[in-house]
Amino acid sequence: MSSNGKFRYTTITAVIVANMIGTGVFTSLGFQLVDIRSGFALLLLWAVGGLAALCGAISYAELGATYPRSGGEYNFLTRIYHPAAGFVSGWISAAVGFAAPTALAAMTFAAYFTTSLFGDVSATVERLFAIVLLVVLAAVHGTNHRYSGGTQVIFTALKIVVILVFIFATLLVVDSPQPVVFSPIEGDLSVVTSGTFAVALTYVNFAYSGWNAATYLSSEIENPQRTLPWVLITGTSIVTLLYLALNFSFLYTAPMDAMVGEVEVGAIAAQAAFGEVAGGVFGVALALLLISTVSAMTMAGPRVIQVIGEDFPRLRSLGKVNADGIPTTAIYLQSSIAVLFILSSTFESILVFAGFTMALNTFVTVLGLFYTRWKNPELERPYKTFLYPLPPIIFLALTGWTLSFTLIMRPVEGLFSLGVIASGLVFYFLTSQKSVS
Repeated sequence: MSSNGKFRYTTITAVIVANMIGTGVFTSLGFQLVDIRSGFALLLLWAVGGLAALCGAISYAELGATYPRSGGEYNFLTRIYHPAAGFVSGWISAAVGFAAPTALAAMTFAAYFTTSLFGDVSATVERLFAIVLLVVLAAVHGTNHRYSGGTQVIFTALKIVVILVFIFATLLVVDSPQPVVFSPIEGDLSVVTSGTFAVALTYVNFAYSGWNAATYLSSEIENPQRTLPWVLITGTSIVTLLYLALNFSFLYTAPMDAMVGEVEVGAIAAQAAFGEVAGGVFGVALALLLISTVSAMTMAGPRVIQVIGEDFPRLRSLGKVNADGIPTTAIYLQSSIAVLFILSSTFESILVFAGFTMALNTFVTVLGLFYTRWKNPELERPYKTFLYPLPPIIFLALTGWTLSFTLIMRPVEGLFSLGVIASGLVFYFLTSQKSVS
């Protein structure tokens, strides 16, 4: 935290890394293994997801430097398209984009933590642990910038250290790695061009979601036009490398059959590599890592709710801040929505629904990069997208491919997502007495 009350480069990079490394990478491999058993295809999923995230981050960097205000997609789409588009994006972020992943991360923390320490426990006990974590972190982030930023850096550093220790320890300890082929073999081409691969990318894209987190805090970053692009690119690149190494270690260590359909793939791999006792210790460590994920989303997400409150007179109570400038009302609201998700929904339904909705939100935002360059060529752009237009084209192609096949093969989640968007439009017209700054 700097002396002028702004978040520094290190803190914001920690927010990105912590937002990305969480529920998805520790759970989604089990869902991917249901239909895909190729080591090459599975690692390619994470490489493609990383490429999409990096291209998205590079594209967002220009938008963040051009429109340096907190709020992420809400701010961008309001400026680029229309206040209605921004409101719907903020509606998605508030109801789904942060609250749902926060709930998933808390649920995963509770599952890893209770299983590693107590063995099988009831779903009620797991939910209780998840809710307690949410309440504690909401209280911490509702205080001031110093405690908020310091908490984030500490937990993110711990997360990276534990992941690196896990990766190198599995390589050193495992004498008989699993017979998984990581180079392309016959039949892999048909797998990576299939609808199954595209839908599996939904899980991967969810794991990478969070690369845009810094744009939700733009107004609270030192020199955002200069800092934001490098924060986005650095954070996303670090996570891509960690994801590839971590999934390699899972597949290298644990039998595929043991992980199929399972949420706790990290704990399974740890027990396969180190035995039940040592594996349990790593299971607890991985659970503790998820605290920083819940922390980061509790920190970034409410800023969207805050700027909606600032822009819409009928919702001004959502924009209230405490004496240190922290949007306490928004923090408590998002955490309350996350608690409702925990109490009412299953893990996989939240994951697919949230992944589809957030991908659609970022798709429309990156598309806006082309639109704003055409509509407002005179705007000052302190940072311009590297190798434009290649990064946004790659992002749109990969994300559009994933969205299309998800809607075809998982229509219930896709249609429900579209229903949330439609409800946002209705709510906008009921609260649209506003003026955009």
